[in-house]
Amino acid sequence: MSPPVLPERARVVVIGGGVIGCSVAYHLAHMGWKDVVLLERDRLTSGTTWHAAGLMVTFGSTSETSTEMRKYTRDLYSRLEAETGQATGFKPVGFIEVAADADRLEEYRRVSAFNRHCGVDVHELSPREVGDLFPLARTDDLLAGFYVKEDGRADPVDVTMALAKGARLAGATIVEGVAATGVRQHRGAVTGVHTTAGDIACEYVVNCAGMWARQLGQRSKINIPLQAAEHYYLITEKIPQLSASWPVLEDPGSYGYFREEVGGLMIGMFEPVCAPWNIGGIPDDFSFGEIPPDWERMGPYLEKAMSRVPISAEVGVKKFFCGPESFTPDLQPCVGEVPEIRNYFVAAGLNSIGILTGGGLGRVLAHWIINGRPDVDVTGFNIDRLHTYQANPEYRKLRTVESLGMVYQCHYPTRTATTARGAKRSAWHDRLVARGAYFRDVSGWESPDWYAPPGVEPVVEQLCWGRHNWFPYWEAEHHAARTGVIAMDMSFMAKFLVQGRDAGRFLDHLSANHVDGAAGQITYTQWLNEGGTLEADLTVTKLDDDRFWVVASDTAHGHTLAWMRRHLGDAHAFVTDVTSGWAQLNVQGPRSRELLQALTSADLGNEAFPFRAAREIDIGFARVLCVRITYLGELGYELYIPSEQAVHVYDRIVAAGEAVGLRHAGLKALASLRMEKSYRDFGHDIDNTDSVLEAGLGFAVDLKKPGGFLGKDAVLAKKAAGPLKKRLVGVLLRDPAPMMFHAEIVKRDGAALGYVRAASYGHTLGGAVGLAMLEAAQPIDQAFLDAGRWEVDVAGTMVPATVSLKPFYDPGNARIKL
Repeated sequence: MSPPVLPERARVVVIGGGVIGCSVAYHLAHMGWKDVVLLERDRLTSGTTWHAAGLMVTFGSTSETSTEMRKYTRDLYSRLEAETGQATGFKPVGFIEVAADADRLEEYRRVSAFNRHCGVDVHELSPREVGDLFPLARTDDLLAGFYVKEDGRADPVDVTMALAKGARLAGATIVEGVAATGVRQHRGAVTGVHTTAGDIACEYVVNCAGMWARQLGQRSKINIPLQAAEHYYLITEKIPQLSASWPVLEDPGSYGYFREEVGGLMIGMFEPVCAPWNIGGIPDDFSFGEIPPDWERMGPYLEKAMSRVPISAEVGVKKFFCGPESFTPDLQPCVGEVPEIRNYFVAAGLNSIGILTGGGLGRVLAHWIINGRPDVDVTGFNIDRLHTYQANPEYRKLRTVESLGMVYQCHYPTRTATTARGAKRSAWHDRLVARGAYFRDVSGWESPDWYAPPGVEPVVEQLCWGRHNWFPYWEAEHHAARTGVIAMDMSFMAKFLVQGRDAGRFLDHLSANHVDGAAGQITYTQWLNEGGTLEADLTVTKLDDDRFWVVASDTAHGHTLAWMRRHLGDAHAFVTDVTSGWAQLNVQGPRSRELLQALTSADLGNEAFPFRAAREIDIGFARVLCVRITYLGELGYELYIPSEQAVHVYDRIVAAGEAVGLRHAGLKALASLRMEKSYRDFGHDIDNTDSVLEAGLGFAVDLKKPGGFLGKDAVLAKKAAGPLKKRLVGVLLRDPAPMMFHAEIVKRDGAALGYVRAASYGHTLGGAVGLAMLEAAQPIDQAFLDAGRWEVDVAGTMVPATVSLKPFYDPGNARIKL
């Protein structure tokens, strides 16, 4: 057999011939980029695609992006055969998710309402109706089932072959038996790919190497922290009573999903404690391979799963299969352009949903590559959210144990990871432990979520969808910020020093607001792309003519840094990540000035230190950058302290705080306080698809500043298009009992206009409060809001609500300027 002949060059090289790589190649070619070469080291599907279970399910996600990708994928698989002549094995036999406990019932009712809003036809079934559709299932302990008639199953190999054939028909080239060994680059951009059959020059690379993606990325010093883990399914001998027309049945509470397979029953599993596979690296020659199953470890989980379909324990086992699938630290895929090298894209780490999202993900990435930016919200899975330490062997070993099992856990909104903890700690971590802090994982940082009172252990007694045991502690912290003074550890915030003679001009070009004004002033601003939608939401403090302090949220850390570096050009400006070198303590509340004034010789009075002022002040032996700003809606200050002096400053503040009733507060209070003020959080309630005007941030845009800014033309065009018919609004429930978290549907006069993107509980307001993006056929203004009858769907119950464009708390901002 003659060796494969490679073209000398291509516009795009896709590495990996599984379902994701073939989908990317297919969509690039169909969108007009036909000069595409896909490289597969062995044969198509040989990694993990070939042994996937092939579920095609649109139900289950409260991410609009994920739900739309699932819907697109299902539709694509249903029409590929007509287009290519290659069958996909798609069978819309239906899908049922069952709930056997009250918490899962609440979760699935919340998910159902959101999925219906996104166009998924979900029906809630009684246990008897579940039994009618899947007669072999035990239903006596069920509370309900959730049924999507149009969902079902597909053949993973056939799907991939259909995508590959469609890519070839559209002009793409697919080469099997050639492995990519590295990526060529020059001046920080892709220039080609090294392979076992020679080099290919190219402009773009897409790493779709599945469980090998991390190792391939390492060769170019790119961080892709995914890890393979054992994944199991069992196939029984034939069961005469079982029909291939029955729907797929999924019971996360029993760790299993069930579907017909060649006359027998397939039982797939996601056990709560899993086994990582080959931490040191996946063998290069592993292909169409299996892992010897661990019967002893899996026995109890298998017994639990079989109890849902009892006949499965009475027939023989035809096959107990174990194969590797890759998982990520937060159970979100690794997708997008990497921050390290321009035009190097990744689509990997699909966490067992590669088949059911593969079509949609290929479309999203192809659009991203061709147009330079995505057309969907990618803040949750953009690869630049991840950190280099997460690729460490010990971290991957520990976190992966939890990741696979999270697929079938009840997805409580307050859950935090329990494995691979302690990676990052602020300078005063031990002090906060002594204060009763309950810590959560915040981008690897141990950050206080709330504080237990003296004599009480900071533990979560039981996760739930309602009020936890710590609810009153959180409430007390919230009220302390509104009436007294609190201290909040915010060291996890991303902090950058930007220096150089062009630093001001450079940052002013990126910023929609004017940030290069007088020195000693902080400015709230957004960074936009050429389409006028959001790329960052942050603050820029001008320390001096050639020194600026940029602060962004923890989840936007990598994206903010990459955005600056990609836009530096030839400017004389230097960006330094100083996050680790500076601790951040926020002192907030109406008595915050009184507390800090007792500790410094600087005049903190209103005239000397007005709102938005930034000065270096003395506290004890330390020099501290003190910025008068708030994210809570009260008089307050952010203190940036050199890490070596952080404990010293903290101790001084706590000692002086005894006289004014200082209370420590955690991130739960941060969320509830900022929600009452409708303060935005990029990646939660605003994202990369939002116009700065739709997001309600026009006040932070300076259209008159000299030189303009990136995205200005798009903002002007949006403004000229007339009154906005899509806007972010505040939503307050009138009933104090229900809780909102995310994805609750908002209705006006019975018609759904949008959903809650993020929410908390407004302890000052007396009800759950959130931010929702609404879209209507007419302009959305306060008169439109006031004229409607508003309700929010909370787990199937319609709750009356008030909707406002202005903050519910202190809309005139009087308190922050006390």
